[in-house]
Amino acid sequence: MTIGRLAEITKVPASAIRYWERHGLLPAPEREGGQRRYPSEAAERITVLRTYQQAGLSLAEIREFQQEQPRREAMIRAKITELQQRVIDLDHAQQLLTHALKCSEADIVRCPKFRQQMATWQTPDPAP
Repeated sequence: MTIGRLAEITKVPASAIRYWERHGLLPAPEREGGQRRYPSEAAERITVLRTYQQAGLSLAEIREFQQEQPRREAMIRAKITELQQRVIDLDHAQQLLTHALKCSEADIVRCPKFRQQMATWQTPDPAP
C-alpha cells in the first residue's frame, strides 16, 4: 500500500511515518516506481509504536525494543515501574478531585478528611 493509504488507515501523518523510518523505528519499505510500498503488517507495527508512545515511551526507549534481549528487558522493567508510579499518582489525583467536588472547606488542604487521605498516601503499603 502507499504511504498515503497507510497514513489514512493508521490515522498517523505520512510525515511521522517517514520520520520513524529515518530513525529506524519502521523498516524501510520496498519501492515501486520510486514510491514507498508498505506491506499490511506496517499498519500493525505503527499501532504498536503509537501504543508505546501513549504509554509514555520516548523514541529512544521504543528503539530499545529492537535491541538484544537483556537491554530490552532492563528498559521494560524500568518502564513498568515508572508506569506503576504514574497509575498511583493518577489515582491520588482522582481522589483529590473527587473529594474537592464534595468538600465544603474553602481550602481543601485544611479539610481533615482530605488531610487524613493524604497521610495514607505517604505511608508505604506493608510488604505482602
